[in-house]
Amino acid sequence: MSVLDSLIAPFSATAALRRAVKLTDQGDRRSAFPLLVRAARKGIAEAEYRIGRCYLEGAGVPPSRSEGVRWLEKAGDRGFVEAQALLATLCLNGMGPEQAGNGTLFGGQAKAGPDYENALRWARRAAEGGSSDAQAVMGFILGSGPETVRDQTESDRWYKLSAEAGCPQGQLGYALVLARDAREPEVQDQLVVHLRAAAEKGLATAMFLYGMMHDRGIGAPKDPAAAAKWFQQAAEKGHVSAQAKYGFALLRGIGIPENTTEGESWLRRAALAGDPEAAALVGDIYAKGGTLPPNYGEAAMWFRRAVDGRHKGAARALAMLHLTGSGVPRDQDEAARLFRMAAQAGDTSSHADLGNLLLKGHGDQQDSILTREWFEQAAKSGDLIAAFNFGVCLAEGVGIERDDRKAAEWLRRAADGVINAQYWYGRMLVEGRGIDKNAEEGRSWVSRAAEAGMIEAQVMLADMMLNGTGGPKDHPAGLALFLKAAEAGHVGAMFASGAMLGGGHDVPMDRAAAQTWYRAGAERGHPYAQMMLGRFLLRGVAGEQNPVEARVWLERAAAQGLQDAKTELASMPPAPVEAAPEAV
Repeated sequence: MSVLDSLIAPFSATAALRRAVKLTDQGDRRSAFPLLVRAARKGIAEAEYRIGRCYLEGAGVPPSRSEGVRWLEKAGDRGFVEAQALLATLCLNGMGPEQAGNGTLFGGQAKAGPDYENALRWARRAAEGGSSDAQAVMGFILGSGPETVRDQTESDRWYKLSAEAGCPQGQLGYALVLARDAREPEVQDQLVVHLRAAAEKGLATAMFLYGMMHDRGIGAPKDPAAAAKWFQQAAEKGHVSAQAKYGFALLRGIGIPENTTEGESWLRRAALAGDPEAAALVGDIYAKGGTLPPNYGEAAMWFRRAVDGRHKGAARALAMLHLTGSGVPRDQDEAARLFRMAAQAGDTSSHADLGNLLLKGHGDQQDSILTREWFEQAAKSGDLIAAFNFGVCLAEGVGIERDDRKAAEWLRRAADGVINAQYWYGRMLVEGRGIDKNAEEGRSWVSRAAEAGMIEAQVMLADMMLNGTGGPKDHPAGLALFLKAAEAGHVGAMFASGAMLGGGHDVPMDRAAAQTWYRAGAERGHPYAQMMLGRFLLRGVAGEQNPVEARVWLERAAAQGLQDAKTELASMPPAPVEAAPEAV
């Protein structure tokens, strides 16, 4: 047959087409193209369609979208269904007849936006002609196109026809139709059948969704290994969300052997393609470190990518870096902005973070109002943590006029379950703020918070024990609490520990230990600790005398406004002036 076709091809258009198809199948498109032209000149629609494909793909001829579309239109107008279906797809992708323009020498036109009107026109002709691909396109346009063309009932019908014909796009589309109401077991079964079929035919989105079904155990048994397999296949086809899921599975060893390096590589690929969850995970990898120390600068870069994608967790993580100056400039206002973004996206932890910054004078009035509104709404719904935060807003006038009475009411409500609220409510009782003064009850509440490990409560209780506020004096117990808080990093407790150990209290005197705690507080900027360290060194109270260092600490305390330190400095002899070196 092939020998006969080669002999009669110059005289028979149909023979020329058959010969061209055979050459194309053999990979010789350059030789096939003239034969297609010969058949097309005789009005054979399939030849026109194939010429259009040659121009679009640059197969046997230089690529030209405008020429490709022109030939496809010829075939489509003759009723060739494949050409009509391809034209519909081109129109959807901004490459249709109205968008192709005059073309360039190398066919490098830029895409335009989707042309739904012409896509619908060509798709309808092909769909009615039996093209399952075009039926899937009809389902997409009528279901997801502009409001002016949408018809959900018709969309569902076309997707079903396409799926029943075995088109993978139609099977995926119809599976999504079924997913809208998959409560009945038989509907779930049909959904799984169509989605699996589309996945097995290599459709990346179907692979990803089928993997998600196994990942979550929805419509299919929960199977991490099967999920990882489908995520991998979809990832290798370039599906960004699948790349993120496969990377995470490798990172944590979920359904697949753990491989941190490969997992990070897939996550980075997804992050660079715009997946915010993947970017946040890469940022988390760098922030936590592992075999290497954390790299906060790199973490901040990836968190920023995720923030650009409105990822609330990354916004909070980046805010924390700005709060501490880790890998980025220390910037409380930027931290407040990021906490606000995370809070508005639903991250409740960021509400409290933003509130704490507002108490320190950062953020703006709008932040104050929003924060107070969040806390108030949650508090009224029974959230005890929100009740505490709302009470603080009322006590400090954050986003609302200060109201100590209401603050005390909300703090009392929260104190039944929130340690910080116990401390705040205890303080208000001791001070008589918004409630009748009751030092004994206040001390009881502060004690509860201190016993639960709250450092600020430990310091306040120690001070109350020192002074006998709300109960008996107990200097040894007070010192024990000061030391506990000091060891946890509380600067005020460091000074208080030094003061108690330095003498004059009902505890054994230990001036060496006192000087150690004064130094710890002084190095952290506590002005009274600086002054006392200076005095100890000046007089050799703990056995070490060093007037030069003493002057340094007294000057630092004086610079912070302590008059006693200034008086101490004035009584010291002038610092010796070093003699100038002799001339040689």
